[in-house]
Amino acid sequence: MPSPDHKFMKEAIKEAEKSLKEGGIPIGAVLVEDGEIIGRGHNRLLQDDSAILHGEMDCIQNAGRIKGSDYQKCTLYTTLSPCSMCSGAVLLYNISRVVIGENTTLIGPEKLLKDQGVEVKVLGIDECREILERYIEENPETWEAEMERVGYSTD
Repeated sequence: MPSPDHKFMKEAIKEAEKSLKEGGIPIGAVLVEDGEIIGRGHNRLLQDDSAILHGEMDCIQNAGRIKGSDYQKCTLYTTLSPCSMCSGAVLLYNISRVVIGENTTLIGPEKLLKDQGVEVKVLGIDECREILERYIEENPETWEAEMERVGYSTD
């Protein structure tokens, strides 16, 4: 029987696959409150020509306007370590827990989250890493352009 964390990460992976099918970067997320998914999202930077619709941001947006006290009971499941913007949204809405599929492809400010009292758990799921690595290998110019846009070095 898979753990609840693995069960919900599979749903985040489905979102990443959805983004890939739409021609986007395969990163997905789900927001869970009391064992129920209340928001789903995936990276929509390319599909919507957006500067901010990372998987986590799309997920939080799709959860709608929930109460602050509800966010505190939530866990955000994301296939990749959240960037500074997405980590800022976690802190802004007081999301108490973040479960990350993998953090070897890119690593966001996980220490910042932990220092602010957010429980951070990294599952180290190969599928999360592999889907993104395959995308990068097949779309190097697009990936480099996106990383340059957000200030990450690809060297």
